[in-house]
Amino acid sequence: MKPMLAAVLALLLSCPAFAQPASDRQDAAILAVVESFRTAILDKDRERFVALFIPGTVTWQSVRSDGRMREIRARDPGAQRLRINPASSHLSFIDEIVGETARSEETFDNLRIQSDGDIASVVFDYRFLADGRETNRGTEAWHLLRGDDGWRIASVVWSVNPPPSQQATLAQH
Repeated sequence: MKPMLAAVLALLLSCPAFAQPASDRQDAAILAVVESFRTAILDKDRERFVALFIPGTVTWQSVRSDGRMREIRARDPGAQRLRINPASSHLSFIDEIVGETARSEETFDNLRIQSDGDIASVVFDYRFLADGRETNRGTEAWHLLRGDDGWRIASVVWSVNPPPSQQATLAQH
C-alpha cells in the first residue's frame, strides 16, 4: 500500500497545477483580471469590462492631487479635492470609453498584490492615455472578492495627478 501511495503522491506533485503554490495561482488569477480590465478598455469591450465587477454597487472614487487642484482652481476657485459624484461608476466609465472615437488606454506599473485567497488588494501606479497622449496618472487601488466564478472587483479608488508635461507648468503657479 505504501508504494502505491508514494506513486500517487509523486504523480500529483509532478502536475503543474498541484506543484504551483496556491498563492502563485491566486496571483495569476488576479493578474488575469488586471489584464482583462486593461484590454477591455483598449478593445472598448463593455461586456468583458462589466463582467470583471461584482453585481450591484461598486465603489468608484478618485481624489485630486495638489497639482491637479492648482490647475482646476485656476479656473474654478471653489473646486473640491474629493468630489463625490453618484453618477460616476465603472459603468459610466466604460460607456464613455465605448462612446468615444479616441483610443483609450490605461497602463499599470509597480503592481502589488496582497491576498488571503478570498479577498485581495491590488495597488499599482497607472497612466491614462487618450489617443496616445497621457491625460493623468497616479496610484490606483482595487479590492477584489473571490466568488464561485472567480475574482471580481468590488472597489476602485485612485489619485489623479497631471501628466509630467503639465507638472512643471503647474508648479510655477
